[in-house]
Amino acid sequence: AFPLPSLPRKQPTVLVVCGPAQNGAIGLVCARHLRIFDYEPTIFYPKRSPDPLYRDFTTQCEKMDIPFLSSLPTEVQLINDAYNAVVDAVLGAEGEAGEGREPCAAILATLKHVRIPIVSLDVPSGWDVEAGSSGGISPDVLVSLSAPKQCARRFLGRQHFVAGRFLPYDVQKKFELNPPEYPGTECVVAL
Repeated sequence: AFPLPSLPRKQPTVLVVCGPAQNGAIGLVCARHLRIFDYEPTIFYPKRSPDPLYRDFTTQCEKMDIPFLSSLPTEVQLINDAYNAVVDAVLGAEGEAGEGREPCAAILATLKHVRIPIVSLDVPSGWDVEAGSSGGISPDVLVSLSAPKQCARRFLGRQHFVAGRFLPYDVQKKFELNPPEYPGTECVVAL
């Protein structure tokens, strides 16, 4: 969605905002991939999970020299000026459990006001996984994981991708999923 030559800033900076649960871990993986593809991610991960797998993801990011912010700027203009885009990996499908609690509530309040593009992973933070937006953020890009969730019907951003080529056939059959055709060796496809 944002090739390096198309970025408005000379530095290919991306802010990856991670929540404490599964969606946050996915954000850490996203940051690693961004670094591999020559972007310059910075991670804000205020409530780190004690889960050993998530700790391993954090260590991998640290070993790749991806910086971690100790706090999220509350002055939205600082975010707009420093980054080309924000990756929303705050709540995802587990949104209801953390939306009103800190640090998620303060993060969402800030993200609602950024003017740079937001890329949400799986479910935009603050959205009900079934009903859709209920005052949550308004992402420009949605990356549905495995398959689009019900709320994706209300997504009005500019691009929607699905990343799910990795799903085993028995899972696809069990949940009656009809994944899109993935060209060549691509693991992500635009919808």
